[in-house]
Amino acid sequence: MSEEDKLPFTSHLEELRKRLIHCFIAVLIGFGISYGFKEKLFEILIHPLMQVMQEGDTLIFTGIPEAFFTLLKVSLLSGIMLAIPVIMYEFWMFVAPGLYKNERKFMLPIIIISSFFFIGGALFGYFIVFPFGFKFLLSFATDTIRPFPSMKEYLGFSAKLLLAFGFVFELPLVITFLARIGLVTVDFLKANRKYAVLIFFIGSAILTPPDVVTQVMMSVPLMILYEISIVGARIFGKKSPADSATASE
Repeated sequence: MSEEDKLPFTSHLEELRKRLIHCFIAVLIGFGISYGFKEKLFEILIHPLMQVMQEGDTLIFTGIPEAFFTLLKVSLLSGIMLAIPVIMYEFWMFVAPGLYKNERKFMLPIIIISSFFFIGGALFGYFIVFPFGFKFLLSFATDTIRPFPSMKEYLGFSAKLLLAFGFVFELPLVITFLARIGLVTVDFLKANRKYAVLIFFIGSAILTPPDVVTQVMMSVPLMILYEISIVGARIFGKKSPADSATASE
């Protein structure tokens, strides 16, 4: 990165403000599109839960405006999902000035891959974690104990999990990027694998409901993603002078 590419701190703040405005506009457009399908989107969102609930059970709302605001939030969640490519683009474009020119050519593939990983993580949560997690949690129902989940509680629960899985699936890309700019190395990642596993389980306990099933179903993919990150760091990471000399020989 040359001296003329460096920006003063105030310019970085202005750039950040511009990028955040673009993200907000993208989410707002996604929200507007999603609002027209809010009831259908909510039906899709609750489908994994309805599949494991007993026949005749349904969701309830306990406050007069709860259903209205829940559908608004569903539209917002959908708007965020639709805006993910734009959000990823704005994030990586904000980071790009800190890279060398030969590294900026990777921006477009990174934006596409990061969007793919986020959506893939959310889909993993929806199709894999939700059915098993809900089945486990509802298994405690009996003839005298019946679940009556509210719309508001379910949305908060599911939205948290979908966004959490979306973000944690960015792990390989983030670690590969850190290796590319020289902040971490393959040896560092291997040496600290056991600490990473511990962090994964602690993070999963914070991000997921207090049950073992969903915690494990987040921790195991994270461990696999960490191993993928090591491979990515080995391939794309910054080479040390010794490695470069060895490669040239």
